[in-house]
Amino acid sequence: MPAEQPTIVATSGGLRAGHRTNLEFHRLVHHAVDLSGVHGRAPRLCHVGTANGDQRWFNADVSEAGRLVGWEVSHLNLFTMPPTADLAGFVREHDVVWVGGGSVANLLAVWEVHGLGPVLRDAWRDGVVLGGVSAGSICWYLGGSTDSFGPDLRVVTNGLGFLPYGNGVHYDSEPMRRPTIHAAVAAGTLPVTHCTDDGAGLVYHDTELVEAVSERPTGGAYLVRRDEASGIAQEEALDTRRL
Repeated sequence: MPAEQPTIVATSGGLRAGHRTNLEFHRLVHHAVDLSGVHGRAPRLCHVGTANGDQRWFNADVSEAGRLVGWEVSHLNLFTMPPTADLAGFVREHDVVWVGGGSVANLLAVWEVHGLGPVLRDAWRDGVVLGGVSAGSICWYLGGSTDSFGPDLRVVTNGLGFLPYGNGVHYDSEPMRRPTIHAAVAAGTLPVTHCTDDGAGLVYHDTELVEAVSERPTGGAYLVRRDEASGIAQEEALDTRRL
């Protein structure tokens, strides 16, 4: 059963260290599955690990996390080739697409080569919940700050643009994230930008931001917009619900 409306869960979280396994799905991923509306069968989650090069060892950890909670987990690997010629059909078999972190610049380049952007847009419109962490968050927006090119953060502006905003991730844990976003918004390089601390996520219905949530007791979300009179970026903290 698809989600009632196009839904994106963009986050700086979703996974945690397991008690007896390397990984477990944290509350943000569970929330994305809940939003998909699936019931009466095991949820089907498609993990996309393009941003870290489709590392098979990490795929195995994600699959194990799925077994712990009784979900069916598949992997859309694009290295060294896609799993099928019918990427649209593959994606539509799932309730949730969860995109992992890593290099958003490389992710966007590889997705462009394989035409994955339009596939994901159509699936989103048809009720497959899209979500992800870090690079897997920035990709849904117009752009955001990234360490894809080196330790000094740069701004990418070639995101898929399903959400017509900028995106800032790891806002509280990496000291240069906030000033980089503020500078990009003040300069007009990024439009109004939605940001998340570690453990926080933003839920969108269609392109409307409907809620900020967090899987941790701390951490929140923010809007950064340019004040046209002063040319300075201004930040507003959002009410954040603890999952």
